Amino acid sequence: MTRRGTDLTTGVPVEGPRPAPAVEPVPPAVEPVPPAVEPVPGFGARLTAPLLMGSLLNPLNTTMISTALVSIGHSFGVGAADTAWLISVLYLASAVAQPVLGKLADTVGPRRVLLAGLVVVTASGLVGALATGFGMLIVSRLLLGVGTSAAYPAAMAVLRDESRRIGRPTPRPVLARLSFAALGSAAVGPALGGILVSAVGWRGIFAVNVPVALLALGAALLWVPGDPPRDRDADGTTPKPSLDPLGAGLFTAALTVLVFFLLDLAHPQWWLLAPFAVLAAVLVRWQLRTPQPFMDIRMLAGNGPLLRTYVRHGLSYLLIYCVMYGYTQWLEEVRGFSSGHTGLLMLPMSVTALVCSLLGARTKGLRGPLALACLMLTVGAGILAFLAGDTPLAVLLLAGACFGAPQGLIGTSNQAAVQAYAPPETIGAAAGFQRTAQYIGAITAAGLIAVAYADAASDAGLHLMAAVSVVLAALLAVLTLTDRALRART
Repeated sequence: MTRRGTDLTTGVPVEGPRPAPAVEPVPPAVEPVPPAVEPVPGFGARLTAPLLMGSLLNPLNTTMISTALVSIGHSFGVGAADTAWLISVLYLASAVAQPVLGKLADTVGPRRVLLAGLVVVTASGLVGALATGFGMLIVSRLLLGVGTSAAYPAAMAVLRDESRRIGRPTPRPVLARLSFAALGSAAVGPALGGILVSAVGWRGIFAVNVPVALLALGAALLWVPGDPPRDRDADGTTPKPSLDPLGAGLFTAALTVLVFFLLDLAHPQWWLLAPFAVLAAVLVRWQLRTPQPFMDIRMLAGNGPLLRTYVRHGLSYLLIYCVMYGYTQWLEEVRGFSSGHTGLLMLPMSVTALVCSLLGARTKGLRGPLALACLMLTVGAGILAFLAGDTPLAVLLLAGACFGAPQGLIGTSNQAAVQAYAPPETIGAAAGFQRTAQYIGAITAAGLIAVAYADAASDAGLHLMAAVSVVLAALLAVLTLTDRALRART
């Protein structure tokens, strides 16, 4: 095939073969590269494992001691009134230490506080296991309350720092695991305590904390990241942490006086309210005047959603602990069930609490789970009001389950509320105050049970406690349903 053209140098027409059309070069074949699958960053098992192990120690020790009180009393020749202090001193230490250690976690770093708390737990276990006198057991429980109180607020602060690092909020399932660890350890506490007392004696109740704390300590050293550097001032220097020891001391003194009043509502020491009022007034005045307070009164006064979360949490656990202690006492003393059978009867409550804590994590809102919890508390309290010596076993099981569901829903939802409403830089202290509200509810419940039962459990006492619980559950429902902040997160 020829083509006609012109020589560009002479202008003479020429003929010649037509050149083949240009062919674009074909690049070499390249295998398609599949897109890299990025793992979901943050909140992995290694980070959460030591947080969960540390967080289960406090609730475990609140219930595990119950099966050892009689043996301890026989060993040291003390009565029930004395051994009850082994329970009260842990509640008191925990109620005071939770926000104090939460403040430390916010100021000096959560990893340091978590590690220090686990060291104190180890020491407390050794003191209790090697105790030669009843006073040493009181010291052991005091140290145990302080040491175990570090874990939960420190865990919340660690999760806050992880959220900042990866740029996304803490997932609800992670918070649910913290709640699950607390509920599960409290549920198995009596059974574990019974096994330890039967196998090695009451000293095992204290000694078991040593390996668990050491395991959590090793995991925290390996897997919890170092505390992030603190912000610098304008001149480039790192400011010294402000711990406000006077504010923490005033808070401790005021709360201690209040707890001693609540512990004996059957014989109220009204004069204790006077020093409590004075200490509270001085505390508020000092917190308003100091530039970096232990308890930010102005923030709390302007943060209605957070304050209402504390009120809901304390009121909810007041009702739950009334059942946990008052109902079980009625089952043993009035219905005649043994301790082992009573534990089995309360099993639906524990299982329901564990299941509902996981189900609550799957919900996106807060108002729905909390409203359902209020309904279940009201129904459960109503059932208690009609129990008697001939009530069928199925109804007894249903009553426990009605209080188990709220326990799981409330624990997970209020944790999420604190995470949502508290300023991020104070989440450790905020989580500590949440636990303080819970323990004040527990201590108040113990006082109400003493008022209802007087010398011994009875049908009339249970019905009185149930009537008060119905009123409190209705109040809790009003506080929940009228909370506009919860509506925004439905």
